[in-house]
Amino acid sequence: MESEDVKSDDRRLTARGEERRRQIIDVATHLFAKDGYHPTSVADVVEAVGVGKGVFYWYFPSKEALLAEILRAGQKARRRIQRDAIADVDDPVEQMERGIRTGMEWMAAHRDLVTLIRFAATEERFTAGLRKGEDIAAADAAAPLRRAIAEGRIPEADPDLLARSIVGVTQHLCASLIHADPDSDPTPVIDAAVRFCMGGILGAPTGTLA
Repeated sequence: MESEDVKSDDRRLTARGEERRRQIIDVATHLFAKDGYHPTSVADVVEAVGVGKGVFYWYFPSKEALLAEILRAGQKARRRIQRDAIADVDDPVEQMERGIRTGMEWMAAHRDLVTLIRFAATEERFTAGLRKGEDIAAADAAAPLRRAIAEGRIPEADPDLLARSIVGVTQHLCASLIHADPDSDPTPVIDAAVRFCMGGILGAPTGTLA
């Protein structure tokens, strides 16, 4: 049986087990986004994956825990790709611009996750986890802002407030504009968000930025 195989592999945490866990997450992400979190049952998820409920509960104690992990992993993946995108950049202003663009491009490519973030924001049991992820994202964004202010590259301001503003603007635009039309090209929205955020950071009119 599948569940017995998983249990026998647990002590060494095999690549097969990690692949199965990832498969459950991927399938659930799609089903939750397409059909809704509440209407989608654990039975729906395991049927789509092709495993028994025992396998599901080996990895996740509940459907709620599964969605919480989907949100946590998604936020972490977005932060990781932003950090990778600026790893070879020394200029803090360029770091900000590249980080904003990369983060929005990632969200545009993961619209199911954006759907779930929108849903989770309306459910009190998930909001604490979302806030934690946003706090970490804001802290990441505040670091280059703090350095740019210290170097006189941008006007004096509260870097933490600026960072939270950037996180709020980019997430709202991804949720309301990019998500609204799944077939739309996200590039104009991303370009506008970058211009708006960088214009605010630099203290310049947004229309003057290329």
